[in-house]
Amino acid sequence: MTSHGDVSSSSPSFSNLSTSHENDRSLGIFSKFPSESIKRSLAPTLKNKDVEQEPPYIDVLIAGGMGGTIADFLMHSVDTVKTRLQGQPTANPPKYHNMLHAYSTILREEGVTRGLYGGLSPAMAGSLPQTTIYFGMYEYTKRTLTTAGCPDTIAHLAGGSIGEFVASFIYVPSEVLKTRMQLQGQYNNPSFISGYNYKNTWHALRMIVKYDGAGALYHGYKATLLRDVPFAALQFAFYEKFKMEAKKWEARPDGQMSFTMDAVCGGVAGGLAGFMTTPLDVMKTLLQTQVKKPTASIPAVTSTTATQKYYVGIWDGLKWNLKHHGVIGGLFRGVGPRVFWTSLQSALMFVIYEQALQLQDNMRHFGQWPYGSS
Repeated sequence: MTSHGDVSSSSPSFSNLSTSHENDRSLGIFSKFPSESIKRSLAPTLKNKDVEQEPPYIDVLIAGGMGGTIADFLMHSVDTVKTRLQGQPTANPPKYHNMLHAYSTILREEGVTRGLYGGLSPAMAGSLPQTTIYFGMYEYTKRTLTTAGCPDTIAHLAGGSIGEFVASFIYVPSEVLKTRMQLQGQYNNPSFISGYNYKNTWHALRMIVKYDGAGALYHGYKATLLRDVPFAALQFAFYEKFKMEAKKWEARPDGQMSFTMDAVCGGVAGGLAGFMTTPLDVMKTLLQTQVKKPTASIPAVTSTTATQKYYVGIWDGLKWNLKHHGVIGGLFRGVGPRVFWTSLQSALMFVIYEQALQLQDNMRHFGQWPYGSS
């Protein structure tokens, strides 16, 4: 979700970069100096600062898909804990008290596959195309607006928003399946009553379409957009700003960030964006997981004393939760695991993305990467 070639006032001259790289070729494809292809595809910015290369779109698509999918896989169990904390029925006392308690309880009662990693299949099926489109649209929008003279921050905000909006058509159905399978617990698990029980992804898809209609795959679509569009915009804007300042601060001869600094910038950007959009994330979870039909119409459901509130929309849910549970217990329910998840996921994603771009560029220079021009 970031540009491999953003502005850096500390970037060295092209001649110095070229000379340095020629002297360092013996280090192989992981040489810290960029290849001769740094001279291609330059995109001017509003203030005509020193600029770096813009990677070919094929590199962006591959690196973005890799970064997003691997990060989502590694952080799926934390996402499950966050979803359980946000989506558990209103009860006193609640089943899960905090992040660590939820993690240990789910692991003990339900195990790894159906518990902490429940909903992994639809999550991965949606993550790869979603993040590929996401990064591609971000780069295209950012470069187009920047070349037209748009300020960098506006280009980053717009790129993140448009990228997320386009990707949402693929992402939301997989998110509905993933979230419901995360929330239900183990099949027929009496310890957690969600209002539905699914054996696997295919069974979940058939049951949702049968009882709620095909449109249920887009339940909470508005809430998802209201959460993810501002999240993506903020995440990109924060990361690009932090990245630019980090390059100035480190002043490395290759004009790039260190591995550690890249992780820090990505993690802080994701954490800030995640915190600011937590109320919308809560409503997204509640809207996507509530059952439209009477509970009796869903197979294998048992009774529960927990209050089942049906939300007619986003604002209804926000007002109801604020009134009955307050700011922390209602609007910011699950904020801990959400910020933890968005921070680590963002750090992993950006690090993998940047490293993949650099690897592809170096491989191309040595004739080992057939895509894009040299």
